[in-house]
Amino acid sequence: MIFEFDFMRRAFLVGILLAMIIPCIGMIVVLKRLSMIGDALSHTSLAGVAAGLIMGVNPILGAAAACFAAALGIEAIRKKIPKFSEMSIAIVMSAGVGLAGVLSGFVKNAANFNSFLFGSIVAISDFEMYLVLGISLVVLTAFVFLYKELCFVAFDEVSAHLAGVPVKTVGFVFTILTAATVSVASRTVGALIVSSLMVVPVACSMQLGKSYKQTVFYSIGFAVLFTVAGLFVSYYAGLKPGGTIVLIGVACLLLILLMKKAAGKIRGIKSQ
Repeated sequence: MIFEFDFMRRAFLVGILLAMIIPCIGMIVVLKRLSMIGDALSHTSLAGVAAGLIMGVNPILGAAAACFAAALGIEAIRKKIPKFSEMSIAIVMSAGVGLAGVLSGFVKNAANFNSFLFGSIVAISDFEMYLVLGISLVVLTAFVFLYKELCFVAFDEVSAHLAGVPVKTVGFVFTILTAATVSVASRTVGALIVSSLMVVPVACSMQLGKSYKQTVFYSIGFAVLFTVAGLFVSYYAGLKPGGTIVLIGVACLLLILLMKKAAGKIRGIKSQ
């Protein structure tokens, strides 16, 4: 039985917690047309991981520091060149990948560093589990309290500012929450995969949701479904959990798109 093992119970707990907070961040990121920010932060987190391993510090703390710096950098560059704001992501990701490549050459235990590429959700420590729990509570609490403000900012920052929303403050808080989420997710699902979990559940929910709130709930539901199914399949099939979770999500998205296309054709035939 899968739940007989402590490491699998821990993996399910951490996986479900992350599945609840990553779509909350992903929803805002997608609406702001910044879907690749997850890639930029997760790749930059590898520089923090390498720095942590070199200095003998917990790699997750190093990843968190690198993500915070990268997220603030992206926001700063976006403000400087608002007409080409998407360039900020490419610039920061390039710097992060370059720094990670240089620092990785000084890491003595390459296995520890490589575990962050595709994640290791079944091998997390107690400290990492409690860290995920703490960050999940903070992110969910902030998302609930700033629900309306984040919704305004996501759709139109100018209109949000005119409506009295403290756009800069909300943007800063969201930046910190994004960095914290990506840093812990990179350890569990992998730095190369976390951005997929940020976007794919949201993409699925957008095909079915009819309102902002409904889409948020659907995206969380899809993320939890993908995570639970991925952990079961990876355990019994002997596959990597992170990659399995994402592939299940992509397969589900393709299935939804095909079903919508088929339903559209059927409605077209009936209307003739």
